[in-house]
Amino acid sequence: MHADVTAVTRRESGFEVTLSDGRVTRARRLLVTTGLVDELPDVPGLRARWGRDVLHCPYCHGWEVRDRAIGVLASGPMSVHQALLFRQWSADVTFFTHTAPAPAAEQAEQLVARGVRVVDGEVTAVEIVDDRLTGVRLSNGGTIAREALVVAPRMVARAGFLAALGLRAVEHPAGVGEHIPADATGRTDVPGVWVAGNVTDPAAQVGAAAAAGAAAAAQINADLVAEETRRAVDAYRERFPARSQARVPEPVEGDPRCGV
Repeated sequence: MHADVTAVTRRESGFEVTLSDGRVTRARRLLVTTGLVDELPDVPGLRARWGRDVLHCPYCHGWEVRDRAIGVLASGPMSVHQALLFRQWSADVTFFTHTAPAPAAEQAEQLVARGVRVVDGEVTAVEIVDDRLTGVRLSNGGTIAREALVVAPRMVARAGFLAALGLRAVEHPAGVGEHIPADATGRTDVPGVWVAGNVTDPAAQVGAAAAAGAAAAAQINADLVAEETRRAVDAYRERFPARSQARVPEPVEGDPRCGV
């Protein structure tokens, strides 16, 4: 059964997760792997072509558009970098500044050196003929023929339901959108909550996201074992207070228990 998470509430025993179909489930720990949402520039026709001939990643889609007329729409801090990456796949790459400032001097020199044409002016629409992208329309009325258009979306973590726990998405240091910060194990600042995949690392591909999920799961398991051990020790001390207070003898040199 499919349902969306609508709310997460902290309880004494852990967390209570409410789903859109009314079901409620409980857990002692949370691993959030809800990914992100791609926010695209507001250019008519762009979203309908997303994932087809409007692309973003040279490693995911570069082979399919090799040697074609490729356009790169300036839409974020990584756009010039995108243009240089896609230049590996085609000698016909055009960089559209759109509503962004012109490339800095060093970036402009890189584009020229690599043979990437730079076109100023706002992009007002993409041209579609027979269900294929054929060009990019500019605000001056001109159209430049292209077969694929590269866009850097703003990537925003799908994690609004965590706000009630005090956990909110923040700007990513690279300026590419918002993410949920976490340490190397996926542990967040909120006790009991881990994150993995694109909700915390917008650039993670499938393999990296899956590996992060497995690593976080191991950390969660260790955290639960530590909690259960603390509870067992507390219960033991309540049942056998004198025994638990007895001094444990120090290991001596040559004791096989200490491996020396």
